[in-house]
Amino acid sequence: TMLASGDLGRGNHPLIPGPNVPPAARTVLIESTYGDSLHPDESDEIDDFAKVITRTAKRGGIVLIPAFAVDRTEVLLTVLRDLMTAGRVPSLPVYVDSPMALRVLDVYRSAMHAANPLECHPVPADAPHDLFDPGGGLHECPTVENSKSLNELTAPAIIISASGMASGGRVLHHLARLLPDHRNSVVLCGFQAAGTRGRSLADGSRSIKMLGRYVPVRAEVMVLRSLSVHADANGLHDWVTALPERPDTVFVVEPGEAEDDRH
Repeated sequence: TMLASGDLGRGNHPLIPGPNVPPAARTVLIESTYGDSLHPDESDEIDDFAKVITRTAKRGGIVLIPAFAVDRTEVLLTVLRDLMTAGRVPSLPVYVDSPMALRVLDVYRSAMHAANPLECHPVPADAPHDLFDPGGGLHECPTVENSKSLNELTAPAIIISASGMASGGRVLHHLARLLPDHRNSVVLCGFQAAGTRGRSLADGSRSIKMLGRYVPVRAEVMVLRSLSVHADANGLHDWVTALPERPDTVFVVEPGEAEDDRH
């Protein structure tokens, strides 16, 4: 018998359950996206994230978060909700500018209300009307016109837009507008592959090429690594050791070309 792990999630995901206990198998293939590292302490990084939001609001700027539409945007909204509810950051309007992310949000909402514990954590009894609405200030931007209207923002706000590595999508137009202004901030969430604009920003580049021109980078840039949904080295080890029987062979599988430069 052979068992393939697929992508393994984390046990502390705020919305969906962690990996199931694996069945016994003689041969096991396990992924290794974060097999050589541990995720940073989430509480420390979230504290830094809160400070970036607060600093940006005091400067009168906008926080732009390039984020993947599937799962990353949804997790970010729960983090922002908790920070605003606790008073750790100002209650700012949050704009989700990604049609795919908005469709995925509806999938999560339906799954949570269906209360199937194998798919999603159920909605707590004391939960607000919408678990993804930070402080009552969630604005959904499904159309191109909605997206363009964000160019008129003059007060502090948070914009979440795809793609997560700034390799394409609506976020490019927001980056081109917001990066040259020192009052603004860009928060990159998770791993940024080599050759992407996200990686260039994370590495401290002072200008980024996009939309046919070079855009100066004067905005504050932060990398938020702790929100990865992949299991880290400890999580992978825990999954293997949970096997009910010791396998004959375990193959550690390279995760793919996009992640190769991490190893």
